[in-house]
Amino acid sequence: MKIVIVGSGGRLGAAVMRSLSGKFDVVGLNHAQLDLADAEQIHAKIDDLEFDVLINAAAFTNVDLCEKEREQAFQINAEAPRSLAKICREKKAKLIHFSTDYVFDGKKREPYVEEDATHPISVYGQSKRKGEENVLAEQDRHLVVRVSWVFGPDRPSFVDAVIKRARESEDVDAIADKFATPTYTLDIAQMLFQFFGDWSRRAPAPDDPRADRLQGILHFANAGECSWQQYAQHAIDCCHKLGVPLKAKTVAPLKLGDMKSFIARRPVYSVLSTTKFRSLTGAPPRSWRDAVAEYVRDFIVR
Repeated sequence: MKIVIVGSGGRLGAAVMRSLSGKFDVVGLNHAQLDLADAEQIHAKIDDLEFDVLINAAAFTNVDLCEKEREQAFQINAEAPRSLAKICREKKAKLIHFSTDYVFDGKKREPYVEEDATHPISVYGQSKRKGEENVLAEQDRHLVVRVSWVFGPDRPSFVDAVIKRARESEDVDAIADKFATPTYTLDIAQMLFQFFGDWSRRAPAPDDPRADRLQGILHFANAGECSWQQYAQHAIDCCHKLGVPLKAKTVAPLKLGDMKSFIARRPVYSVLSTTKFRSLTGAPPRSWRDAVAEYVRDFIVR
């Protein structure tokens, strides 16, 4: 099976690239090789490639900057996925497109399932939701995977910023009234490999129950939920347990409403239910606490 990964230089794309390389025929395209803001370049780069699956792990993810650059956000997060989906349809290939928990408004206060109505409250969320719609409108066999609070070794994220600050100062704080679930890129990559294992053996017939899990919308996140403060505190606790020298021991609480530097609105609760994933695979994702502990052990402790 031949796979193309768009966004292979990013935090998620790089992890997927490592996971699938050597097991499949994989080609990666990073931002320097493919700019999703350039519609002509998308066709110039992708049209000549032969592949069975295209994974789009690229996006305009700066939530606040999206508010200032709305047109750019929609071009990268909505129109580029439409173009990729059309190309995949013409090639009879499958598109796996990554989306976000920010397509929800956070008012539900219990984990969101795939069938819940979306109501994004930021330009970022709106552009990502439009991207989902564009992808699924092109061909019903495409798959949209929503993830949340993605962290991993290839690009710094929230957890790295917290640990860096804790090394330098005794004062560390984080928002205590916004909730979601950290999701480890290595676990996302393993999840994809699990699905490819089925799909590469034989493409499921339309009436095969396995076909349903390879199309539509799927939520994937590590198990559990937490605030940014709880997330940060657990990372610091893991560092202390493993002997990483930090000045800070505790994380002070902040309120989302007090974050005057934020331009875009954020959902206060955007936990993704993984019930569908568990029903498809027979096993739940591991807990976010275990995933963060492993990340600290493998990539922070040197």
